[in-house]
Parts: sequence; structure tokens; C-alpha cells
Amino acid sequence: MNLIACVKRVPTTDAVVAVTPDGQGLVTDGLPYMTSFYDEIAVEQAVLTKEAAGGEVTVLTLGPASGSKEIRECLAKGADKAVVLTDDEWMTRDARATAKALTAEVKNLGADVVFVGKVATDRDNAAVGPMMATWLGWACVTDVIAIEIADGAGTAKVETEAGIETVSFSLPAVITCNKGLNEPRYAGLKGIMAAKRKPLEEKPAAVEANQLVVKALTPPAPRKAGRIVADVPALIEALRNEAQVL
Repeated sequence: MNLIACVKRVPTTDAVVAVTPDGQGLVTDGLPYMTSFYDEIAVEQAVLTKEAAGGEVTVLTLGPASGSKEIRECLAKGADKAVVLTDDEWMTRDARATAKALTAEVKNLGADVVFVGKVATDRDNAAVGPMMATWLGWACVTDVIAIEIADGAGTAKVETEAGIETVSFSLPAVITCNKGLNEPRYAGLKGIMAAKRKPLEEKPAAVEANQLVVKALTPPAPRKAGRIVADVPALIEALRNEAQVL
């Protein structure tokens, strides 16, 4: 089975970001990065599927060549090879431009299943996976928390606002992975050493122009300084009259 896990390099969740002087982007110099949390779940599910049904896992990303560190970590966790569509402006791409570039490479690679995180932890758009499925003409199952794939078809449990739904689908398919689907493994020493020998291809990305244009970014207002209250009655009084949460 040919499996692809799409991942995104994002700033770490504890990174302190600043807006550029023109107010249209973020200062990226010196930012620490990580693989988006939900994309780690996607990689793990691709590897679990390979271990259960056989096949090969390719990690695919749109990002800078310097992002190969995060990709090597994915390879150390059990993926077989990786493709980096190099684009130094990856953080400014809208969901459509990103999905178009990834879709073109999925068509080039061929796949039975594409796993993606349900949402990237930097933009929270939750759009790339469904867009890819649309352009590929494949089934799309979103917010998956359990899945079984066999004999060219699959069954998944999907988290919805109304509860947990069970759906069936045929392959090929795009699966967006939610928290609870699995527990991403840590890379062991053996996997880290093996990752150094696994293929990692870098090629220039063919990226279309954005349709979404950021006009301005405004940092959130700083929080008011906290204070210590003397006792429980004073705390209740502050929560009721100052914070107005009671």
C-alpha cells in the first residue's frame, strides 16, 4: 500500500512571536520550529497502517530546505522516504496554494491513502486536507479518531458536534487525523540512525499565487498583571465584580 503523510513545519507552541514592521507577517528569524502536532498523528497512523497492511510511507511537506530536521524526525519514527517541496515563503501561503502544490506531488507519487493532520497548529484553517481530496477526486474523511483499512476500503470513527459517527469509504482517500487516533511514538536511537540513510528528496515547489491576502496583523493586548488576594471571600468578590465570571 502506498501511503503519504503530509506534514507542516510550524513554530513551537511556546514560541514568542513578533509582528513585522509592515504589520503583514511574523518575524521568523530565530523562531524554534516543530512538526505540527496533528501532523505527527498523521505520520504515526501512516506507519501503523504500513505495519498492519504492508507498503511504504512517504512524508510530504511544503517548506524550507532547512526544515529537513523535522522531516528526518518523521523518518526516524518509521516513514520510509520523504519529499520536501522547497519554498522559503511557506508560512505566507494560503490553504489553497499549499493544497495545490501538495496535490500535484501526490499525483506524481501516486497513493492509496493520504494522511494529514486535521488542522495546522499555526493557522487553524483545517482546509488543506479537504481541498486536496477535492482536487484529487478522492473520498475525504475528516476528524478521524479511529480507523481500519483493508481490501481497498476503510471504516472510520469521526468526531462531530453531534457525537461519534462511524463511516465507511473506498480507497483512495484523504484522512484528516484528530487527537485520540493514536499516540505518536518517540524516535529511538535505531530509528534516528536509520533515518540518516533514508531518501530525502528536495525539489522546488510549483506554488500558485495566494488568493488570500493578509492586510494587517495585530498582536493581542497584553494581559493585566495578576495580584494575590487575601482569602477566599476576597477571591470570590474579585471574580464576581472585577473579572465578572461568577
